[in-house]
Amino acid sequence: MDSIHLRPVEVERDFGQLAALFSLVQDEPTSESELVEDYQLHQERIFCLSAAEDGQGRLMGFNWATRSRNNAAEAYFYVIVAPEQRRRGAGGRLYADVEQSAAVNGIQRLEINVRDSCPEGRAFAERRGFTEVRHQIAMGLDLDAFDDRPYEEMITDLKNQGFRFTSMEELGNTEEAQRKLYLLNDTAAFETQGAEGLHPWPDFADFQQRVCGADWYLPAGQMVAIDTASGEWAAMSAITRFKGQDYAYNLFTGVDRRYRGRKLGQAVKVTALRYARDVLGVHAVRTHHNTQNLPMLAIDRRLGYAVLPGDFIMEKRLE
Repeated sequence: MDSIHLRPVEVERDFGQLAALFSLVQDEPTSESELVEDYQLHQERIFCLSAAEDGQGRLMGFNWATRSRNNAAEAYFYVIVAPEQRRRGAGGRLYADVEQSAAVNGIQRLEINVRDSCPEGRAFAERRGFTEVRHQIAMGLDLDAFDDRPYEEMITDLKNQGFRFTSMEELGNTEEAQRKLYLLNDTAAFETQGAEGLHPWPDFADFQQRVCGADWYLPAGQMVAIDTASGEWAAMSAITRFKGQDYAYNLFTGVDRRYRGRKLGQAVKVTALRYARDVLGVHAVRTHHNTQNLPMLAIDRRLGYAVLPGDFIMEKRLE
């Protein structure tokens, strides 16, 4: 423990190693440039970013704590230690640094994601007073094995009922269309089982910046179903391909509560999967779900998705 030294992270010096550790531990490829971009985007809300070194100056791990965008008294964080450096006290020192910085910055609630395939990570969090608040699982679909033909009759029937299946690209990606996309996203996400009644964005301006202005936002991959009789946006499914990934990612699929039970969620998701296969040219799709979101889990299982390792979301209330 005495040989461990904490120091502030330096972008040019450390971010290459930090990106490598993120990729290894989080099982998601992260480049140095992507990590720098993320840091610059959230820099004003990052209140703790420290590296742990051993007595020879070798990087053992790091922490990264960011204040919530929606609640200044809440924060989420990472404590990542290189596998060969574990059980030497670096993780404990890095977490203590996060909690001390949180107290100084008026944080009342800390949140961390722990891989559900990593029991030692969960045990580490529980020893420090964290409890599980929800379980988020990953799911993956083999597009080469996916047969969309059985769903064509269902989609045709919905079209005959007056639903138009289109995309933000076909709608011109105008501000008016973006506002309607925001309202459907926000309402559907707010009402999703297990969402705890939280709104993902405080207002349209935030949605427009963080979603429509993001480099991953593909208007052609933002699929929507519109009730032509009323003009209401009934369902949506957003899909993209993140930089450097060989698979597509289904960001969110939602249905307005007035239109649930009519298979619109299933239908609009099939149109998104077709786009991933035929336009993005990928062979697989991944997504994440709260385990309490039973309707969407049922849809994905019906489509052929398989369960992959996910995350426990754990929290601690600070005095």
